[in-house]
Amino acid sequence: MIILGIDPGSQKTGFGLIEVAGHRHRYISSGVIRLPKGPLPERLAEIYRSLNLIIDEYQPTLAAVEEVFMAKSAGSALKLGQARGAAVVACVGRDIPVAEYTARQIKKAVVGTGAANKEQIQHMVKILLKLPAAPQEDAADALAAAICHANARQGLDNMVAGEQLDVGRLRRGRLR
Repeated sequence: MIILGIDPGSQKTGFGLIEVAGHRHRYISSGVIRLPKGPLPERLAEIYRSLNLIIDEYQPTLAAVEEVFMAKSAGSALKLGQARGAAVVACVGRDIPVAEYTARQIKKAVVGTGAANKEQIQHMVKILLKLPAAPQEDAADALAAAICHANARQGLDNMVAGEQLDVGRLRRGRLR
């Protein structure tokens, strides 16, 4: 399974791809989509186009996107929300399921605390994915979103596997 993590922004959007096999995460690629100066619709179109190229190249099966947080101003929050919308539409338009996580959830999943700073995220992403150097800030955030989703899915898979085991034991009369 390949997970595309996205850290949306109205000036730059981070992306990161990991492959998940069991409990192992393998780095595939990451980077930053630098958006042109100019009207917001043109920047949103660039997010959409660029993510479609990334999807074409890497064929992710799932995506994880950071939810909008309260920005410095209402205008910033609206722009961020629109950038996030362009990213989500690029994925769902290609039938890629999208999971959404808050920044706190992502930080907690990767660093262990929801109050982690950017450097801590970069450091843990480097360690978890066995990278030679820390990825750029926005790319690290996107990779962290992908790792968060991989961990969440593994937790759900483990719960389902446990429930199936219990049901099987129940049917055989071994569960008390």
